[in-house]
Amino acid sequence: MHIKDLPESERPQEKMLYGGAGSLSNSELLALVIRSGTGDKSAVQLAEEVISYTADNIGELGSAEVMELTKIRGIGEAKACSIVAAMELSRRLDHKRSSIVKNKVRDSREVAELLMHELMYEKRENFVAICLNAKLQVESKTVISIGDLSNAPVHPREVFAPAVRRGAAAVILAHNHPSGDPAPSDDDIAVTARLLEASEIMGIKLLDHIIIGHGRYYSFRSEGLLFAKQSD
Repeated sequence: MHIKDLPESERPQEKMLYGGAGSLSNSELLALVIRSGTGDKSAVQLAEEVISYTADNIGELGSAEVMELTKIRGIGEAKACSIVAAMELSRRLDHKRSSIVKNKVRDSREVAELLMHELMYEKRENFVAICLNAKLQVESKTVISIGDLSNAPVHPREVFAPAVRRGAAAVILAHNHPSGDPAPSDDDIAVTARLLEASEIMGIKLLDHIIIGHGRYYSFRSEGLLFAKQSD
């Protein structure tokens, strides 16, 4: 089915006009960048293939090169250039917005306050990984996944991939609760425990997992839910 065959309320452009950019999925947003599909695939279907090519990790798309993307059937140089340009623009805007990068992290409160303005009003859960060097200076901030109103699925492989690429010594994880209540769910606690185990295996310290609410935050480290040996 082509986009023009969809009900008007399900077309990416119309959804953005009526519901804002936050109402679109990753593939729908990318479809607006790609603009057109192929003879047998809509722009949304083609966008889904592009995202699948990066192991369904939208954060990995930001590091893709033009010639790499042209290996995907239906993505020519023009579409690939549009995607890479959009990713680069997003990276530059993110760099301008985030005063956290290259700063030295002193405590969880500082990190939470710096992320608060960015995540507090998101309508869907965003899971973020902050990579730090041995001096606890922030090297990068990567959006690992964007979920729905109550969940942003993450896998240790995706969470620690940016840290491995950058040779990071430690990571701080964060995600928002669109409900405004930063109290951790049972799933949040289970995910944090699993990621803590993965960090120990990989030799990358998990310094904290912070949940952002409306003007409030929850720190796993401050609440004593990370092992003591992770706090040095």
